Amino acid sequence: MASAAEKIRPGRRKMTREQRREQLIKATIRSIAKRGLAETTMADVTREAGLSMGIVNLHFQSKYRLFEDTLRYLSDEYEAACYAAMGKAGSGAVAKLRALVNLDFSQKVCERKKLSVWFAFWGEAKSRPTYLQICAKNDRRYEKMVTDLCQEIIDEGGYRSVTARSIANGLSALVNGLWLDLLMTPEDIDRDSARDICLSYLAQAFPRHLDSGLAPQES
Repeated sequence: MASAAEKIRPGRRKMTREQRREQLIKATIRSIAKRGLAETTMADVTREAGLSMGIVNLHFQSKYRLFEDTLRYLSDEYEAACYAAMGKAGSGAVAKLRALVNLDFSQKVCERKKLSVWFAFWGEAKSRPTYLQICAKNDRRYEKMVTDLCQEIIDEGGYRSVTARSIANGLSALVNGLWLDLLMTPEDIDRDSARDICLSYLAQAFPRHLDSGLAPQES
């Protein structure tokens, strides 16, 4: 006979291994956002997911393994979102760059829960080499995407006073700083304002090729 929980949550026992892992990772994200890394326990995650401790231990042998896989999940999710956004933007470097900025301040990415978790991991990265490795890899991938796009714009626009790497590094620092502002002082800035700051920065870097809306100027 099915238990009361099974009647309330039909189909849970049919989830694949990957679906169950994702369920636990999403519960971990919610728990870290509420409590922070240090205060989050395996028991917290099981309660958040509505599962037993045995199931969590089956998929993740320790809290730190669960945390590492959670960080990898967020990193891979962000990378996939970047490529999807650029793919939908078309072939031009300007459109792709604007798509990345729009993504960075979209609800999908710029969500308080996820920002809280990102900054929690970044805060622990110095003391945990695995966290540092994953975060650094994520940053390198982003900066390469932006550097390549900036180089295309520099080549098309004939810019000589800027380098693609410097603009990419500046944009990365600006995005991270604005994410922190949005997390810590949301009453002072919103996602649209943060996005516009980044677009203005890029327009100032490439004034002959881009306008303030990061769209190609008419000749």
